[in-house]
Amino acid sequence: MSWLLGYVDPTEPSFVAAVITIVFNPLFWNVVARWEQRTRKLSRAFGSPHLACYSLGSCILLLNILRSHCFTQAMMSQPKMEGLDNHTTYFLGLAFLGWGFVFVLSSFYALGFTGTFLGDYFGILKESRVTTFPFSVLDNPMYWGSTANYLGWALMHASPTGLLLTVLVAIVYVVALLYEEPFTAEIYRQKATRLHKRS
Repeated sequence: MSWLLGYVDPTEPSFVAAVITIVFNPLFWNVVARWEQRTRKLSRAFGSPHLACYSLGSCILLLNILRSHCFTQAMMSQPKMEGLDNHTTYFLGLAFLGWGFVFVLSSFYALGFTGTFLGDYFGILKESRVTTFPFSVLDNPMYWGSTANYLGWALMHASPTGLLLTVLVAIVYVVALLYEEPFTAEIYRQKATRLHKRS
């Protein structure tokens, strides 16, 4: 990790912006989703849980576009590493990027919009846990696919800054999952309890 820091200026404004967006995005969607799950205020404000979920999902998409833009700007503003600037690394990065897109898009296809964008916090629950591809291969494929996209993009640009920011993306996702997974499991446990009481 120390060799990366020789190429990275952590005080450079675009790097700071990238760090802020990487950390802020999961924090934002977790705080808002939990608030909605407790209060249902977004659902009431929008007149339906589906419309509220679509609105939050659209906001998350825009924030992710901003994060990707800041990530790219941070890479472009700092030096490349000569040892990474070759065809082999470029094509390795392209492979990670392709792998990431497959996992992100197939996750979205398997979950749908509301399943992807926290519909369970709005009371929009699936009948059962999704176990088809890519969930049959990997837990949380949306997060790991997204991380692979950033890793691929960093390698394609021979960017130590991009590699360092990718490590941050992975750490933030791991921390987010520590909070998300037990909370989501509890939502579905409560659903199962309600169904059991009715039967």
